[in-house]
Amino acid sequence: MAKRRSVPGIKEYEAPAGGWGALRATAQAVQDQMNLTKAPMLLMRTNQPVGFDCPGCAWPDKESRSTFQFCENGAKAVTWEATSKRVTPEFFDNNTVSQLLLKSDYELEDNGRLTHPMVYDRTTDKFRAVDWDQAFTRIGEILRGLPPEHADFYTSGRTSNEAAYLFQLFGREYGTNNFPDCSNMCHEATSVGLPQSIGIGKGTVSLDDFDHCELIIAIGHNPGTNHPRMMGTLHEAARRGVQIIVFNPLRERALERFADPQNWLEMATYGSTKIASTYFQVASGGDAAALLGIIKILLEMEDSQSNVLDHEFIKNHTEGFDAFAAGAKAASWEDIEKASGLTQTDLAEVAVAYAKSNATIITYGMGVVQHTKGTANVRLIADLLLLRGNIGKRGAGICPLRGHSNVQGDRTVGITEKPSEEFLQAMEKVFSFQLPRKHGRDAVRTMQAIIDGSSKALICMGGNFAVALPDSGQSYSAMAKLDLSVHIATKLNRSHLLVAKETYILPCLGRTELDMQAGEPQSITVEDSMAMVHASAGKLTPASDQLRSEPAIVAGMAHATLPSSKVRWLTLVEDYDKIRDLIELTVPGFVNYNARIRVPGGFRLPLPPTERIWPTATGKAVFSVYGGVRDDVNTLGATDYLRLITLRSHDQYNTTIYAMDDRYRGVFGRRDVLFMNENDLAANGLEHGDLVDIETMLPGRQLRLEKITAIAYPIARGSVGTYYPEANVLVPLDYFDKESGTPSYKSIPIRVIPHGGANATACA
Repeated sequence: MAKRRSVPGIKEYEAPAGGWGALRATAQAVQDQMNLTKAPMLLMRTNQPVGFDCPGCAWPDKESRSTFQFCENGAKAVTWEATSKRVTPEFFDNNTVSQLLLKSDYELEDNGRLTHPMVYDRTTDKFRAVDWDQAFTRIGEILRGLPPEHADFYTSGRTSNEAAYLFQLFGREYGTNNFPDCSNMCHEATSVGLPQSIGIGKGTVSLDDFDHCELIIAIGHNPGTNHPRMMGTLHEAARRGVQIIVFNPLRERALERFADPQNWLEMATYGSTKIASTYFQVASGGDAAALLGIIKILLEMEDSQSNVLDHEFIKNHTEGFDAFAAGAKAASWEDIEKASGLTQTDLAEVAVAYAKSNATIITYGMGVVQHTKGTANVRLIADLLLLRGNIGKRGAGICPLRGHSNVQGDRTVGITEKPSEEFLQAMEKVFSFQLPRKHGRDAVRTMQAIIDGSSKALICMGGNFAVALPDSGQSYSAMAKLDLSVHIATKLNRSHLLVAKETYILPCLGRTELDMQAGEPQSITVEDSMAMVHASAGKLTPASDQLRSEPAIVAGMAHATLPSSKVRWLTLVEDYDKIRDLIELTVPGFVNYNARIRVPGGFRLPLPPTERIWPTATGKAVFSVYGGVRDDVNTLGATDYLRLITLRSHDQYNTTIYAMDDRYRGVFGRRDVLFMNENDLAANGLEHGDLVDIETMLPGRQLRLEKITAIAYPIARGSVGTYYPEANVLVPLDYFDKESGTPSYKSIPIRVIPHGGANATACA
């Protein structure tokens, strides 16, 4: 192989994930953001029974808390929030919005914590300080002047149960079910697909199940970056001999080798543990075909051996098997191989391992759900598990990997644009007013409504709404059409600067800070990705005496907007126990809520499928029929374009960028790169380090991202990757899974051309 040219900022990273590299990065994050004397005590309270829940990933906490319970990226999230840097009224006085918009997303958030409520002044193009009551009064005036269907209430997954419950109560009393949330952009395919298969939109495994499984199949996720505390669990499983089979288009270091910073022997010897026993680089968007291939082989094995499937489970607990099996058998191997990028031999290896395992867990992430067929992908994973009774059995089950720390909890307590009739009736019984029945808008449809002018007000409980959504070419400019935008936030981000006719930034307490209401400290609660609900209480002195808690801000807006409300908004936030009492009365599973969250570790919400109870229409789990493999071939197997995957860097959490490195992928100090297979580089007449432009190959608007450096990387042939949210400009707003509304961030058909060129050669 010819020696590659040197490319600035690109250098192979040879160490394992975790280990000393993670400790050095943690120390650097602390040094950059915090007082060094305060940081150790703060980090040691992270994810502890008497501490606060990490604002990062939703991986559950261990029952034993004798060791530290934070990871490298969790430490970055904590120090990023607990930073000593401040964004004061003086900061805004010295910077116009036009000037701030020229800053990078990293630079904007790195300015520090917001300290005062601010309102945009169009005459000066600056934000200026505003009194809280004045802000609430004006927000209420504008909302009362709009038809309720013209307002949207967006929620970030870091919002607590208490704040989320009040937020949905506010919006529904106001008169709308327009509740777009971050789940619409990530695991909505899970929320739609799993209820169709097993009756609930949540995973079925507990942390304990990983101690008893015999096989883990990991599909479409990068735990070393996006849910790093999971690496401890995978590390333990690998060391006790559990086979871990990975499907992922990119080679990810954490799924190859990991050194646990809490393992003294690995740290002392610079050793590491192999994680994936087998690693299959499935083509972007080829997950359905790969799953169908495994299922097809299992059915063929059953025909010859008669003991591969769990017939008793299928008979007693499922329906739709015959149609499902016929559909899988009808799929051709030519189609499966072309769409998945894998061979029949590859998939047979997985099928044999699965048939031998008595307890299998399948974990999956954004690489499964952020596709035009994300919901179908989720159902196929459930189908595979149902074949051998791997739901409702110890050491087995389905494990969707949530990102935000409380995205699952927000949905549980009512943040949804499609509320159930049972929930609405329970709310009406408690609050004695009629709630709207019409289904509201999800995130994509909210932005479409902003673009066409049918949405006039956007209230954002955290998040970076416009930046997170696809098609930034349309989304950014559309925000100016709004009459009102309100952003409840800890730090400044780009969405705040995409100002409406009137825009407010309302600074809130962070997860790490002491929340005092009516002279008493408060705890909030969150639900992790395995349905454990537990308390979180910060201890740090707030970044400013002007900060208010999220529940208090929601109550202030509701009180000002709904003068005739029967809800005693301001009284509720004097003691969060009162909010939890209301949750207990209206949301199933929260019996004795206040008592149980005072027990260290909290409690688990009911998950009927873990007991083989299926809350479906027929009371049985349902097999699906996937008939789209030929369509997959026509799109995924095409030879005139590549498939783009948008990625998070290692120094990133969703749209928050902590630094400019992506250590495990060998990228340092930059984000303007396109990861390409070496054969695809050659087929497109390119070399490692060439500047390229990327164009979306879909009918309609011409979307383009220019002057990106193409670099050789071990990624599946026909797939390429570049960073989110910068690459969102290439994702059409209407390119999404029609069943769930989830944008297809992970398989965009594109072509790559030399920078400034007009034509591209075909990719092989």
